[in-house]
Amino acid sequence: MKHKIAVFASGSGTNFQAIMEAVDRGEIPATVELMVCDQPDAHVIERAGTWDVDTLVIRRKDFPTKSAFEEKIIETCRSKEIEFIVLAGYMRILGKTLLEAYPHRIINLHPSLLPSFKGLDAIGQAFRKGVKITGVTVHYVDEGMDTGPIIAQAAVPIEDSDTIESLTERIHETEHELYPKTIAKLLSR
Repeated sequence: MKHKIAVFASGSGTNFQAIMEAVDRGEIPATVELMVCDQPDAHVIERAGTWDVDTLVIRRKDFPTKSAFEEKIIETCRSKEIEFIVLAGYMRILGKTLLEAYPHRIINLHPSLLPSFKGLDAIGQAFRKGVKITGVTVHYVDEGMDTGPIIAQAAVPIEDSDTIESLTERIHETEHELYPKTIAKLLSR
């Protein structure tokens, strides 16, 4: 059975692309019915067009409340019969309205081994701290920032020769491998 999923993204969309490629290869038992983006100039919108995925570009500032903003997203997700939401570089903290509409059916990808280095610039935080191992975490989304139950993790060593750029590249490679595999496992249960 194929599930109907929505991917939420705010940026370039490399994880969106990795998910779409895994769907195309038949590795994820799903169809991506919707891509939700809160940044009108984000490159992920162009990527979604490449796959002919319907896109909802929606800005929080166009709504009087966060709840009204999320209600519009829920309305669109329901119209597409979305069962599961995948955050792929979506740079907003989800509110109660959306979380209650999709309980235990929203996951996120974070570029650190949570609970270490939550929030923005996790790769830079780990690099500046001088830790020897960082990584990638897939977790369920709750009302906190990167605090939901952990589903999967993969470690990425920080080499003495690393720059922030080389570390970021390896983190992204790990994300592009771990996230589609984890999504596939969750949807195959």
